[in-house]
Amino acid sequence: MDALDVVRRISAARNGIVTIEQARAAGLSTYEVQRLCRSGRWRAVARGSYLVDADLYDGVPRRARIRAAVASFGPAATAVLSTAAELHGLAGMPATELIHLSMPGPAVRPVRSAHPQVVVHQLVIPPEHLVRVDGITATEPLRTLADLCLRADRYSAVSLLDSAVNRRLVARDDLLAIPRLVRGRRGAIAARGYLGETDGRAQSPLETRARLRCVDGRVAPDALQLEVRDDDGYLLGIGDLGWRGPRIIAEADGRGPHDVPEAAFADRRRQNRLVNAGWTVLRFTWQDTLRPDYIPWTVRQAITAARRR
Repeated sequence: MDALDVVRRISAARNGIVTIEQARAAGLSTYEVQRLCRSGRWRAVARGSYLVDADLYDGVPRRARIRAAVASFGPAATAVLSTAAELHGLAGMPATELIHLSMPGPAVRPVRSAHPQVVVHQLVIPPEHLVRVDGITATEPLRTLADLCLRADRYSAVSLLDSAVNRRLVARDDLLAIPRLVRGRRGAIAARGYLGETDGRAQSPLETRARLRCVDGRVAPDALQLEVRDDDGYLLGIGDLGWRGPRIIAEADGRGPHDVPEAAFADRRRQNRLVNAGWTVLRFTWQDTLRPDYIPWTVRQAITAARRR
């Protein structure tokens, strides 16, 4: 097996990334690595980290960028904040190209590194709060949630907490440790408040945001993931948000699963079954959650109409 084959095997397990040290250990010289980069076959992603067979990719994959950034700062570097959340699959933070890392040292204000997309923090992180995610060092889920709850807005923070519980990355009881983790830190009071609004039945940040809009508008749903069945027990559908008294269901229509034709057809058939059974079906999008009044107003109108029937 020649040096390039060895490097490809290494990079295959590392999102296409190989370090200069790994390339040299496989038998490639620094000159050969530079030549591969000049030819476009490899691409320098961060200091000392390269995307192998870069010509086969449409840009640099996000996970490869994170891995390269962490590797470029050495073995003490740790992915933190929204970057750690991304590695764990926690949903709720706004999309960003920034990569957040922490290096050991006293707490200071975060600074941009020489790489414009990397923000370096110096957080105090005990070893028991660190895990490896696909070989990348990151703060474990509970510590990640605690750090982000101190910095995120309410809607993002509750979405993150919902996501963590729904995906079983943490148990509901695990969240009881967050007040201890945030004690004495700026934002701790707000972070403790977010815990009381967590509901792990929410399956997406859009569902969380729609629920919070309803709570703020004083028309909170009395059920989430509400199963609606006919008299024979046949499942007609499951509503993201439900108001059982007036027989109203609200669906959070996000991009992705609902975009493909098969899913759209299934949604329509399910809605027809629910409407025929006497339920009102409302549908909300991400854009709807950006207006504080729209979702609660729509729900309130539906409740009023149901009472008139």
